[in-house]
Amino acid sequence: MTTQSPGAPRASLSVTDGALMMVGVIIGIGIFKTPQIVAFNVPSDFWFIAAWVLGGLGTLIGALVYAELAAAYPSTGGEYHFLTRAYGKGVGFLFAWARTTVIQTGAIAAICFVLGDYAQQIYSLGAYGSAIYGAAGLFIFTLVNLAGTYESKTAQNVLTVLESCALAAIALVGFIYGGGVAPAAAPAADLSIGAFGLAMVLILLTYGGWNEAAYISADLKDVKRDMIRILLIGTAVVTVLYVLINIAYLNVLGLDGIRKSDAVAASVMRAAFGASGAIILSVIVICAAASTINASIFTGARLYHALGQDLALERLRIWNVEGNNPRNAIVVQSAIAFVLIVFGAMSQDGFLGMVLYTSPVFWFFILLTGLALIVLRQTDPNRERPFRVPLYPVTPILFCLMCGYLLYSSLAYAASKDANIFGWIGVGVLLLGVPLAFLVKGRRTA
Repeated sequence: MTTQSPGAPRASLSVTDGALMMVGVIIGIGIFKTPQIVAFNVPSDFWFIAAWVLGGLGTLIGALVYAELAAAYPSTGGEYHFLTRAYGKGVGFLFAWARTTVIQTGAIAAICFVLGDYAQQIYSLGAYGSAIYGAAGLFIFTLVNLAGTYESKTAQNVLTVLESCALAAIALVGFIYGGGVAPAAAPAADLSIGAFGLAMVLILLTYGGWNEAAYISADLKDVKRDMIRILLIGTAVVTVLYVLINIAYLNVLGLDGIRKSDAVAASVMRAAFGASGAIILSVIVICAAASTINASIFTGARLYHALGQDLALERLRIWNVEGNNPRNAIVVQSAIAFVLIVFGAMSQDGFLGMVLYTSPVFWFFILLTGLALIVLRQTDPNRERPFRVPLYPVTPILFCLMCGYLLYSSLAYAASKDANIFGWIGVGVLLLGVPLAFLVKGRRTA
């Protein structure tokens, strides 16, 4: 018989499990979509690669900030727990509202559309095939996570190893088949701060997802030592893979060739294997999308459990002892993501709509989390901090400046003539949570 408990998870994740979970969340589809736009906004090969290295450094700064917070305040609630401690229950609930209705569920829906788009390339299911495949992927990995923490982490380990090997293989193909006559490079332009800033926004979006490590802090066997190891290993692995694969793109296509290619990885695979390269690439992207969906369901459901505990929501606070997972929370999260897939299917580009829907709200709360480190250093000075961010307060200030710029950039793009209204819809949904936050602020946990 299945046992239910309002308790907490059993610590069962190792450093390897956590690092593979983090890498699996980060490596999604951005690396197959953003290099072309980045190439348009840099003047030379050097700046193209330098931008990806800087993206890794920016991710490292964020990882250091989160390592201190997660080691000092381990919880299934992750950022919700940090924000509640720093600013109070109202702000914490507003974040939980945003994450459950905009940030996490929107991100899961977006990746489901990518999985569907590439599955359509192998076997088409018609006009709504992408949404059908995406919903099927959501259903499958919801079942995997419902089975238990062991099953979901095992699936994640396998998927992350497969996608990492696949990316390394694309890079190897680039080095082996490159070096020929690449397309002539466009005349070098001066480095524009504005254009380079846009390139960094896209690159940091491609590196996005590292913050999800905060949600597994209560699942780690030794969070005081393991969290910083997970964040550093995960950041290093992703940075190396991203830099290598972009060098491979340059080796085969040249900077101007990257600018002219709507699907850079496909162009590389086509150069190596002809038409069959497109099918190989589709399988690789499906594997990457599946990894991200599984990891996002795993980490995202932890917040629902923490929220249920704080607000005495009996169904959400239940922890399944047999599976060592929050089963009710997983079901609720996937149900919301399914609704967003249905709405996304009605738009021209479901993936782009979901990205615009989540970005402004996401960077607003990541900025607040960076500031929370500074606030908690002042308001909770006696807290044991197994890891302290180096060069304090310079490191968290740099992180906050980076987040502030990305928030500004995402809002500016939402206001531009080229954008659709999804960004403002996300902001509107966030604002709907404000009156609820005031109601929750005075409520006590039963």
